[in-house]
Amino acid sequence: MAEMLQITLPDGSSKQVPAGTTVADFVKTQIGAGLARAALYARLDDEDLDLSRPLSRSGKLTVVTNKQREGLDLIRHDAAHVVASVVQRLFPGTQVTIGPVIENGFFYDFGTDRPFSDEDLRRIEEKMTEIVKSDLPVRREVLSRDEAIATFEKLGEKYKVEIIKGIPGDEPLSIYRQGEWFDLCRGPHVPSTGRLGAFKLTSVAGAYWRGDERNAMLSRIYGTSFASKEVLEEHLGYWRKHLAEIEPLELPTDHRRPAIARSLACCWHERGRTGLEDSPPLS
Repeated sequence: MAEMLQITLPDGSSKQVPAGTTVADFVKTQIGAGLARAALYARLDDEDLDLSRPLSRSGKLTVVTNKQREGLDLIRHDAAHVVASVVQRLFPGTQVTIGPVIENGFFYDFGTDRPFSDEDLRRIEEKMTEIVKSDLPVRREVLSRDEAIATFEKLGEKYKVEIIKGIPGDEPLSIYRQGEWFDLCRGPHVPSTGRLGAFKLTSVAGAYWRGDERNAMLSRIYGTSFASKEVLEEHLGYWRKHLAEIEPLELPTDHRRPAIARSLACCWHERGRTGLEDSPPLS
C-alpha cells in the first residue's frame, strides 16, 4: 500500500493522497477542475514542480497560474525555449546557450555565423505561433552528468557541455522536450506549448559568451510574453508612445537613434531596467 502524504494548502487546510500522485491529479481531484486548467506549475515548500511530477513527500503546496508574477516568468522562460527550438530548425548549425527571464521579458543567446535580421524575427515568430497552436507536450527527462555531457557533445553543443561541466556536484540533470527538440534546464516548465499566451520578438543584439569580451560574440534575440494578447498590446503600445516622444530628440549622432529606440521599447537588459519605471501592469 502506498504511503499517504499530507499536503497542506495556502488556506491552512490539508489533504491526504497516496505518494506518487502527480501534481496535476492532486490539483484536479483535491482542489478543483478550474484551478487545474489554470495551473502552470506548483511549489511544494521551496521546491518547484512541473504538473507532471509525482508527489513524494508531505508539505505545503502552492499552485502557480499566469495571474502571478512567478507564472508570468514561467511562460516567458518557456517562450525563450520555443525561440531556441525554432531557431535551430530554421538555421541548422546554430548553437544554443542560455535563455533567461529578465525584466519585462526574456532573451536567448545563440552561437551563429551571422546576426539575425528583422526578417529572421518575423519568420521565427511565425513558426513559434505554429508550435503554440500545436500545443506540444513539454516533458521532463533526468540524465546523469555523464549522459548529459555525452548527449550534448553528440549534438556538437559546446556551450551546453561547458555549462554542464561547470555545475557543481554529481546530482542528476534534467532536460525538457517539446516534440523532438530538447534543452538543458532545471525547470519547471508549462505542461504544453499551448499555455504560452501572447508573445512578441522585439530586437536583436550582440553579446559575449559569459559576458567576457575575450569570448565568442553571440547573437541575442529579445522578446516578451504576456498572459493575453490584450495585455501584450497594452505593453507594446506604451513603449511605442515613448518611442514617438524621443523622435524629436537631437542626438549627437543619428546612428544612435535605433539603439536608443530599441532600449526604450524593450526596457530590458541583463542588469535590470533602463530607468523608465512607470510601465503598465504586467498582467
